[in-house]
Amino acid sequence: MFAVIKTGGKQYKVAAEDTITIMHLAGEAGASITFNDVLMVVEADKTKVGAPLVAGASVTGQIVGQERGPKVIAFKKRRRKNSKRKRGHRQDLTVVKITGIAAGA
Repeated sequence: MFAVIKTGGKQYKVAAEDTITIMHLAGEAGASITFNDVLMVVEADKTKVGAPLVAGASVTGQIVGQERGPKVIAFKKRRRKNSKRKRGHRQDLTVVKITGIAAGA
């Protein structure tokens, strides 16, 4: 059984006991979290596709920890102008372990 959820503007295919890295969500390590934006649920022989969401379906998970992504450098240089700009960015991420999928009605 697996599901497709939407969080942080992205879609993730998840199954029980999977560990995913998503955009930052508030919470401490060990806290429980529920994803209600379930787009599709696939069981052994039947598939439920939402329009746009599957009614009554939810995915539960547990926060493993808060991390930061790799450093991304944005470097701009204007030739012959003696002008340049260097900026760095690290995205805040949350590691979540999926504990269960409820298919709903």
